[in-house]
Amino acid sequence: MPERSLAGRLCARGILISALLVAQEAHGASIPDAPTVIPASLPRIATVDERFQSYNIETVEITGGRFWRPYRSQPDADASREKYSNLFQTRSPIDLNNTRLRKLAAALAPAYLRVSGTWANSTYFSDSGDEQSTPPAGFNGVLTGRRWRSVIDFAQTVDARIVTSFGISAGTRDAAGGWQQEQADRFIGFTNSIGGKIAAAEFMNEPDLADIGGAPAGYDAAAYGRDFKLFDAFLKRTSPETIILGPGTIGQSALASDLFTAVAPGIAAVSYHYYGALSQRCSGDRTPQTALSEDWLEGTDRALAFYRDRRDRLTPGKPIWLTETAETACGGNPWAPSFLDTFRYLDQLGRLAKGGVQVVMHNTLAASDYGLLDERTLEPRPNYWGALLWRQTMGTSVLDAGLPVQAGLHVYAHCQRGAPGGVTLLVINTDRDAPHALVLPTASMRYVLDAANALDTHVRVNGTALALGADDTLPSIPGAPTPAGPVTFAPATITFVVISGAENNACR
Repeated sequence: MPERSLAGRLCARGILISALLVAQEAHGASIPDAPTVIPASLPRIATVDERFQSYNIETVEITGGRFWRPYRSQPDADASREKYSNLFQTRSPIDLNNTRLRKLAAALAPAYLRVSGTWANSTYFSDSGDEQSTPPAGFNGVLTGRRWRSVIDFAQTVDARIVTSFGISAGTRDAAGGWQQEQADRFIGFTNSIGGKIAAAEFMNEPDLADIGGAPAGYDAAAYGRDFKLFDAFLKRTSPETIILGPGTIGQSALASDLFTAVAPGIAAVSYHYYGALSQRCSGDRTPQTALSEDWLEGTDRALAFYRDRRDRLTPGKPIWLTETAETACGGNPWAPSFLDTFRYLDQLGRLAKGGVQVVMHNTLAASDYGLLDERTLEPRPNYWGALLWRQTMGTSVLDAGLPVQAGLHVYAHCQRGAPGGVTLLVINTDRDAPHALVLPTASMRYVLDAANALDTHVRVNGTALALGADDTLPSIPGAPTPAGPVTFAPATITFVVISGAENNACR
């Protein structure tokens, strides 16, 4: 459908939401054949890490350098990829001392902070505090001790544990092409000397894209396996408390499978990356019209199934971490900063928690179009507000909502955060046209996320716009009291339903 028509319909849907809230409170609006969910009896099916919802700050953000150029401040569905032939822009290092950045990151705590990315593979670590603009031969960037110290200080301040990877480019290799640990040793030694800790690490970023990631020509699974054995021994000697992750691949290919096989004996947890497609910058063909489709959202399940199958065969029982994901690769599409992508973001968290994935790291916190925050202003984008509501309402115990994901209605259930016996439902109505309903035998509080139109970069909860207050204070977000009975969910909305009185024994 034309996006103009979609925007108009979603604006009208905002009026419908307000009407539904009033109608439900007064009369208990209903839809025929609405399924019933009994919060008290939902069984526990999984437990996720307390830092389940986490994020990336790319290494190139720390060092400064070339990263994906944002399309524009306001996304536009009609943006033409021909307008964006210049894919990258040179940026200064991110200011990790920024008060707003620290305050907003701390609100998502506890979390993991992953500092890695394609550029990390070719970054030289200098433990000197002096800036070094020209990297040595075999490297493309420089991470100074001063900037790494700022990462450690930031992480400690916002209660984020650091996850990273190591350089593997030509500058780390001997004449025969073998990986040498000198750079990694310097990096770990400096980190330990200033009281920092590496919670978890991948050997390198995305070994299945070795040709663009700085690895030697012809780098394959056998070479990766040889390097990983050296890395495994090195890390166990120098930082034994660090969780070794792998393979950190992005594909679902025979190569990704071979790379998994090469490292399976040495990893403590399986890591993988997932993007549903390339963005327009890299000639991707996704459009806003597909952003709520079942096929698009189900891609999360397909990627997990690939890695879980290999986990079960090669290293059964080990936890799975998704260490990099976002709307699309190459910085995200023009609508990645909009409310439209919040459906994917929260649906992905719901699916992966239900699938037993322990950690999900969004790329990025504040860079390019897929950042949770606008990189220029650090204003929260819709995905940030979705992340905040998840953090405030969804606990680590995952429940079976008893309803399969179906077209138009996705329901996920967790124990309520901080309320023994309480249950939170995440109800996502992906239907652009029709409301859907559930019957709940217990009173609840609703937090309905919507926007004036699908491509808006501002969102509302129960009709009230979300925005930072004076001194960047986060707003209080009141829920809408809802009596027991039918609860209707307007088209294209996301609702957290908090049932503090559920008395679910699995949540005590």
